[in-house]
Amino acid sequence: MNINKKNALKNFVMMTVGSILMALSLYFFKSPNGFVTGGVGGLGIILGKYTTASMGIWVTGLNILLLILGFIVLGKSMGIKTIYCTLLYSGIVDLLEIILSMEKPLTDQPLLELVWAIIFTGIGQAMIFYADGSSGGTDILALILKKHTSMDVGKAMLLVDILISAASFFAYGIKTGLYSVLGLFCMTFLIDIALESFSSCKYFVIITDKPQEITDFILTEMDHGATLVKGEGVYTHNEKAMLHTVCRRREAIRLQKHIKRIDPQAFTIITTSSEIIGSGFREG
Repeated sequence: MNINKKNALKNFVMMTVGSILMALSLYFFKSPNGFVTGGVGGLGIILGKYTTASMGIWVTGLNILLLILGFIVLGKSMGIKTIYCTLLYSGIVDLLEIILSMEKPLTDQPLLELVWAIIFTGIGQAMIFYADGSSGGTDILALILKKHTSMDVGKAMLLVDILISAASFFAYGIKTGLYSVLGLFCMTFLIDIALESFSSCKYFVIITDKPQEITDFILTEMDHGATLVKGEGVYTHNEKAMLHTVCRRREAIRLQKHIKRIDPQAFTIITTSSEIIGSGFREG
C-alpha cells in the first residue's frame, strides 16, 4: 500500500471515529443534561426541548440545510469529507434515538458527565480536523463567512457558539447554563491540545562517526529519510557527520536505542515539533 493510500485510509478512520465520538457525546451526555456547548448539536438540544420534533431530527435537518447552503454558496470547495462527517454524525444520532431511548441522564453527577462530554467531543473534533475534515454544521457558516467577508472567522464562530451556549441559561436554568459555557471553553482548549498531540513529532540532530549504520536503520527499519551534513568539531577539528531526521514519538525510543548501540559516543539533540509536513507525514 503506497503512502497516499495509507494516508487516505488513516484519514477515513480518523473521521469515522471522530464522528462517532461526537455523536455519542451529544446523545449520551449533552442532550440528557441540557449541556449546550454550541454548534448544531446545541441548537438541536434547545429546539428539541421546545418542539415536538426530537433533538436528533433537528440536528439532521439543520445539518442537511447547511450542506445545501454550502453547495449553493461554496460549490465543490466544501469537500466530500465535510459531507461524509456531517451525514455520519447526524445518522448515528438518529439511529441512537431509534434503538435506545434516553429519558434521563446516565448518572446523577452532572459534572462527571460534562467531563466525558468534553473528552468525547474534543477528541472527536480534533480527529476530524486532523484528517482535514469538518463536522459540518456551523463550520459551513464559517467557510461562507471566510469566502465573502473579511471577518475573523475563528472569533466569529466562537461568538456564535457562546451565544448558542448562553441560550441554555434560558432553556435549562443558571446551573446548566454555567456547565454549558464551562464545557465550551474547556472543549476549545482540549481540541487544541489533542491536535498538537496527534501532530507531534521528534526532530533528531545526530553528530556521529558512524553515519552509515545509523542511516541504514532510519531508511530500512523506520522507512524515513535523513539529511547528511559534513561538519568539523571546533575543539578537535575532526570531521564529523551530522544527520538530520524526524520521526513520530513512538519511533523515537527505537531510534535512540539504536544510536546508543551503534555509536555510544554520538551526540544527539532531540526536540519536539508540533507538526511535520511532507512525504511520510502530514501532506501540505
